[in-house]
Amino acid sequence: MKNIVRNVVITGGTSGIGEACVEYFKNKGDNVIVLARKNPNNLPNFYACDVSNEEQVMQTFNEIGAKYTYIDVLINNAGFGLSGATELVNNKDSKNLFDVNFFGVVNCYKYALQFMKEGSSIINVSSVCAFFPLPFRGFYCASKSAVNLISYSMRMECAPLKIKVCSVCPGDTKTNFTKNRVKNFETNERYGDRIKNAAEGIDSKEDKRMSPKVVSKAIYKVSKKHRPKPYIIVGAKYKMLNFFNKILPLSWFLFFTQKFFGGK
Repeated sequence: MKNIVRNVVITGGTSGIGEACVEYFKNKGDNVIVLARKNPNNLPNFYACDVSNEEQVMQTFNEIGAKYTYIDVLINNAGFGLSGATELVNNKDSKNLFDVNFFGVVNCYKYALQFMKEGSSIINVSSVCAFFPLPFRGFYCASKSAVNLISYSMRMECAPLKIKVCSVCPGDTKTNFTKNRVKNFETNERYGDRIKNAAEGIDSKEDKRMSPKVVSKAIYKVSKKHRPKPYIIVGAKYKMLNFFNKILPLSWFLFFTQKFFGGK
């Protein structure tokens, strides 16, 4: 039986996990439509769009709907990282983070949904940081936790429409995400060198991170499921951490997280 070609929209599809998804879904025979601010590799089916700009998002999805009629899969992947002490991160950076990571998901959902039918899938790329908060990563963790919760609401609202919603939460992935993270090393007498040391400690493990292909394969599997779970975690060690997170008192989990990732 011949597979039906699906129209798959991927935001942030020119780098990292998004780029890996574009390649993987194309290889599986899907028609992939890419949204990003820039198109350095001259990808076909590309739309220049800043997901934090609601007007741009509305216009882009109207164009996509006019050309392709319907959307089978929406993958909300666009996002970036931000580090720094919660006290010292400026509001402009933290608001920009939420505009992209959280409201970018909401904007694309709002304007894609009208072109989605029964059996379609919405996959919001979150992070294990939604479950495991890190010191000096508070705003990023909060943005991804917000993505998870809005995904659960979307899931319930879309259930009568037979449209599936899942939040995919990868662990550390080998991409340019670390390089592109907005890093705020501003400090004071309360933190000393802890902010910088914490960032360098986590970033030094870059070579131990999983391939974005692993994440793209997991996302593809979710897109094909008839009844996906509300969320999935990608990465064996993070699944194990989630198990301990559920059975240990939160105060213990936070204590050990601070000890290992809080800088010295």
